[in-house]
Amino acid sequence: MKKLVCLILIGVLFMSCSKEDDVAVISTKFGDMVVEFYPDIAPMHVESFTILAKEGYFDGTTFHRLIPGFVIQGGDPNTRDENRMKWGTGGRAGKYFGIGREDDPDTWLIPGEFSDKLHVRGTLSMARTRDPNSASSQFFVCHAATPQLDKQYTVFGQVIKGLEIIDKIVNENRPKKENPMYQGPDGDYPYEKIEMKVNILKRSDALSD
Repeated sequence: MKKLVCLILIGVLFMSCSKEDDVAVISTKFGDMVVEFYPDIAPMHVESFTILAKEGYFDGTTFHRLIPGFVIQGGDPNTRDENRMKWGTGGRAGKYFGIGREDDPDTWLIPGEFSDKLHVRGTLSMARTRDPNSASSQFFVCHAATPQLDKQYTVFGQVIKGLEIIDKIVNENRPKKENPMYQGPDGDYPYEKIEMKVNILKRSDALSD
């Protein structure tokens, strides 16, 4: 009987370990943000982000758009380029989701997965154009609650550790910080690059000190 109980306990422990959630660790020069995912409400966005992260797609890209009280945005491969005018114009989905040309990965996009999940401080959500089905690799993290984005952009995660990193990033120097009247297209782009590296880890590994 004792052997049976032991076997059952081992089986339960094994199952619980095998079902442990993946999280993303977004590392910057200011520290790390740990992000949990919402695959129940945005499965395609979570899958795409995870695929790209495992490919190393985000590594060396930057948070290129910083707006205090709003968001920090990143995920554009063009931010590896020194030409700031290219920033914010690139990206693709991690796999073919039915939008774009299946034989051309650079055209892959993600359909909208809008939900009732609110945009609050630390929310991970996906950038897009005016087309609701145009998400690619560019994402943003909310610096503060942004209810104007609710049900219009796909929420697919939340920062669960490292919220203070958002504050450090968003307060970096940029043209509009120096001159609020600046009208150039790069007004929200930081002068110094804020590069990232994104790893996918098990929750317990990411949260262990």
